Amino acid sequence: MAASKTHPNGKPKKTRKKSAEAKAKNLSALDAAAQVLAETGQPMSCQEMIEAMAQKRYWSSPGGKTPASTLYSGILKEITTKGKESRFRKTDRGHFTRI
Repeated sequence: MAASKTHPNGKPKKTRKKSAEAKAKNLSALDAAAQVLAETGQPMSCQEMIEAMAQKRYWSSPGGKTPASTLYSGILKEITTKGKESRFRKTDRGHFTRI
C-alpha cells in the first residue's frame, strides 16, 4: 500500500501503485502483436503471432476460443480506422507486417 488519498467520508483511502515492470507486462493483444512483428521483421499470420506472443510471454488468451480471429479483426480495424498511421500493414492474404 503506497499512497493514501482521502475518501469522501474524510477517512484516508489506501491505494496501490503499479510498478513500471508490472505495467510493461500488461500488453494488449495488438501491442504484443506489434512487438512480435517488430522483433521478427517478417510477415506473420495471426496464428503465428498468437503462438509467438504466448511463447515470449507478452500476451496469452484469457480463455477465448478463437484468439487468432479476434487478433485478425483487431488488426484490420486498426488499419481501416488509422489508415497510414496504423502500426500494421497487410502483405498477403492473412499475413501482416509491422510498419
